[in-house]
Amino acid sequence: MTLWFCCRHPQMPWLPKIFALLVVGYFLSPIDLIPDFIPVLGYLDELILLPGCIYLILRMVPPAVLTEARAQATQWIATHQPRPRSIVAAIVIMLLWMIFFSWLWQRYGAQLQAYFSAS
Repeated sequence: MTLWFCCRHPQMPWLPKIFALLVVGYFLSPIDLIPDFIPVLGYLDELILLPGCIYLILRMVPPAVLTEARAQATQWIATHQPRPRSIVAAIVIMLLWMIFFSWLWQRYGAQLQAYFSAS
């Protein structure tokens, strides 16, 4: 939530804002880049990727912005408001999956077709 409020702060520099928007959008997205049902790998993004990205972004945020955003996040949590969702991030992640599978099909599709037609 702190990153969410950092992104909305007018004094936030543009580079950490872009990184923060990507991380917050991914975190709030209902779709993961690596689905959770994949054993071990499904939770690696939540255990390693997200905390590492959040740590790096928080190091780039000016202290005054960070203090104000933390206060807003604490107030948000104290009032038990629902976590915001990001439809845009869900669409971006779905597009990334589609690009990845398209690339896989272009690269290995002919081999898969030959393998299954030989069976």
